[in-house]
Amino acid sequence: MNFCSQCGEKVRFAVPEGDDRPRYLCDACGTIHYQNPRIVAGTLPVSGSKVLLCKRAIAPRKGYWTLPAGYMENAETTQQAASRETWEEAFAEVALGDLYTLIDLPHINQVYMIFRADLVGGFSAGPESLEVALFEEHEIPWDALAFPTIERTLRHYFEDRQQAEFSLHISKITPEDRERYFGSA
Repeated sequence: MNFCSQCGEKVRFAVPEGDDRPRYLCDACGTIHYQNPRIVAGTLPVSGSKVLLCKRAIAPRKGYWTLPAGYMENAETTQQAASRETWEEAFAEVALGDLYTLIDLPHINQVYMIFRADLVGGFSAGPESLEVALFEEHEIPWDALAFPTIERTLRHYFEDRQQAEFSLHISKITPEDRERYFGSA
């Protein structure tokens, strides 16, 4: 950030009085610009014994498989965001269940919130997907999943399904996890 969104003057990056971390500060109008993590909301859509996945048509990770998910918009709930993203990416309507995975990615300022969901009706590729398909556990393209958050959510689901108990999973993806997943490139 170079300029204040309130008055247009140049900002500086410093720790405000009474705070404990640096922020963008505007000395002209006194605005403190807080930057907060982005919430990624999505679903784990299930139909019988199969899970719905979308092949990404956009960067990052174009051509890789993911659960339908994306950034939450202002003025919507996490549930609304999860349902909207599922519709946008898979033209799929879902009956939302409980929050299933809450995954912190502090190194990239994101929080993933994935809800279990039952697929209601059909589906087809939305504008952000090249392809959308249902997969049995043994058919999941594990080596072609887009993000470690998606792999972690799917692994929890298939483990939990064996006991028919689906509790909330809270975890964190570290930079080391990402590097192991994506490589150093």
